[in-house]
Amino acid sequence: MTMKIIVDAFGGDNAPLEMIKGAKMAQQEYGVQVLLSGERNSIAACAKENGLDISDIEIIDAEGMIPVEADPTTLLKEYENCSMAAGLRALKEGKADAFLSAGSTGALVVGASLIIKRIKGVRRTAIPTVIPNETGCFMLIDSGANAEVNSDMLLQFGMMGSVYMNKIMGVASPRVGLINIGTEESKGLDLHREAYQKLSHAPIHFIGNVEARGLPMGDCDVAVCDGFTGNVVLKLIEGMAKFFSHQLKGMLMRSTKTKIAALMLKDGISEFKSKLDYSEYGGAPLLGISKTVIKAHGSSDAKAIKNAIRQAKECIENGVIDAIADNLSQMKEQAKEAPASEE
Repeated sequence: MTMKIIVDAFGGDNAPLEMIKGAKMAQQEYGVQVLLSGERNSIAACAKENGLDISDIEIIDAEGMIPVEADPTTLLKEYENCSMAAGLRALKEGKADAFLSAGSTGALVVGASLIIKRIKGVRRTAIPTVIPNETGCFMLIDSGANAEVNSDMLLQFGMMGSVYMNKIMGVASPRVGLINIGTEESKGLDLHREAYQKLSHAPIHFIGNVEARGLPMGDCDVAVCDGFTGNVVLKLIEGMAKFFSHQLKGMLMRSTKTKIAALMLKDGISEFKSKLDYSEYGGAPLLGISKTVIKAHGSSDAKAIKNAIRQAKECIENGVIDAIADNLSQMKEQAKEAPASEE
């Protein structure tokens, strides 16, 4: 049976054209069936204007979109018939296997949590972001969904991140680290010390605290933190990547000699730029939701949407949600069997 994936046609800066183009590309490359959620007439008009045949794409008719600046909770009120809400309801009703949007992150987290629901036992939905580093890549979790957390949530973030890196990124035994101001066990606030103890007894490969400076060097495969810290780390990494790219370009374009050197380094520079290109990863799954929901970057182009659809397909094929549920059950059993002194 063909896998069906819903794309929010009006989420993101480049909607709906890039969403339509990405959907077409994904259907051709991955053999999935894509459904577009959004205003039918607008989608049809955009496709026609750009010479795109969408006769093989089903449209879930909706009214407008939720603005990124809107209160996320209004998705279930003022914007209950928008493209994002309509797509999430269709997923809940079993009309597809996954949903993805490049729209409001807050609205998607709220909508997925309240419409689709979380996996039984999951405290909070987390947004993981896969980031390139010296040894390949690492996952930052949470990267923006939860500004305030407790130690149990950080424990679950570590477990869910470990499952994803194993199932999707192919890391045999993901090294899970807790972002802190030092590597010693006693470092950080009460939150971090409590989380450290819980992660130490979890059925994952926990390596202890990691400092932010070690993330680009490959100190861990999964970096666990609250969403506030994670978003600061993510934005700093993005900014430094742009800074280094601009500096490198300036050095190579300085003179005739450096321009010749740039030509000799062309392949290496292209490879470096590709490594930093978010569109290669596509998006981030909302881990903890009971069905596959993907958050794509707000400025996603067709390539990014296509890769986000690929990511949704891989999450389903590799049983990420079932694996998270199984690991939660395993942790619950361990907690029951643990001596009173460890509780």
